[in-house]
Amino acid sequence: MNSIRTVTIAGAAALAVAALVLGGYAGKSRREAARRRAVPDSVVLADSAYQKCHGGSYDAQMECYDAFLVPLVTSHGVRTAMGTLNTLGTKDAQIRADGHVYAHAIGIAAGRSGKDVGGTFASCTEIFQSGCYHGVIQSYFEGVHAVDTAAVNAMCASYTSPQSDQWLRFQCVHGMGHGLEMFYTHNLPHALDGCDLLREAWDRESCYGGAFMENIVHATTPEHSAHALHSHAEAHDHGPPFKALDSTDMQYPCSIMAQRYLVACYNMQTSVMLHFSRGNIQSAARNCLNAPATLRPVCFQSLGRDISAYSRQDHVEAIRMCAFAKPEYQPWCHVGVVKNFIDLTAKVEDGASYCRAVPGEANRLKCYEAVGEQIGTLRNSGADREAACMTIDEAYREACRFGARVSTTPPRARPS
Repeated sequence: MNSIRTVTIAGAAALAVAALVLGGYAGKSRREAARRRAVPDSVVLADSAYQKCHGGSYDAQMECYDAFLVPLVTSHGVRTAMGTLNTLGTKDAQIRADGHVYAHAIGIAAGRSGKDVGGTFASCTEIFQSGCYHGVIQSYFEGVHAVDTAAVNAMCASYTSPQSDQWLRFQCVHGMGHGLEMFYTHNLPHALDGCDLLREAWDRESCYGGAFMENIVHATTPEHSAHALHSHAEAHDHGPPFKALDSTDMQYPCSIMAQRYLVACYNMQTSVMLHFSRGNIQSAARNCLNAPATLRPVCFQSLGRDISAYSRQDHVEAIRMCAFAKPEYQPWCHVGVVKNFIDLTAKVEDGASYCRAVPGEANRLKCYEAVGEQIGTLRNSGADREAACMTIDEAYREACRFGARVSTTPPRARPS
């Protein structure tokens, strides 16, 4: 999934207008209502796509599914395309593993549709780590000629108040990181400089994560990136190409990054390690031990996120894989797993059910605290967060409440 001095932007006004329109769709209730709408065509379309694409080589399937899903945005709408993708995920393990990237491509196609920004953003859904939302934001950068402080801060401004939907705020600024990577032709330092133009530290950190994720996605699955990002994008000259990955250094690009980028970088770094080791979880766990000591928990959380995908969200398999981490780092591996479970569906119970299966008190405490942290993003008000944590097993409610920022007292025996 992780520097552009301020320059003028042709189209800054358009981006500002986009942000204002997006703000009208920030309410959680509207988002949930949209998610509940039935999309009757999706099942039929998914069956057709599966019959057409399943069974070939990995690359052939990827190209086939991409060619099937993206045109659905124009012919049937964003929600039907996303519903088809969701149904395909129940049929094909390859779709479950790469669903975030397909969702990105759907979002980018939707953003290019010329329809109003707010309606397009609202048509996306949370599935596959909200890739559709990120793709919509990315698409806006295709016609932009330069980036400045005012435009970057205006884009997600509607979500910065305490009353705004913080979950959508994250999707917006994280998507901005992806979009800046695209705009700067995958020159990661330039994209990170673009994130640095954001005024709020929380927004900057979320943007960094999107930039590091896009750096890895583009380097490891360029066929997806080429189709989704560059077929309509303007060419920009931003200096010499940046080396995205280094097969001789499992800490790169983190090893060359400034201190302020390291948390976001190590939050994605195991995807690099697993790419070069061909999915060897044990090898990635060993490589995380070579990270700076203060960042090892972050690296193991990254490993947990990847384990969620490698285990196909199977609880027993995810727990087995996290056991490759040394005991002192296993809690953070489970944090990565459970956060990804909730990221995939935006459902608290999907995380809580995993925590119930996790062995060891320290692991469970950290797992439920992570569920609380996700609740803190999904629920705006303290009352809603409290209510969500009340659904957690009583023995671990305090861990949830602490993670959700309902309580300031950490639970006893909590790993720190």
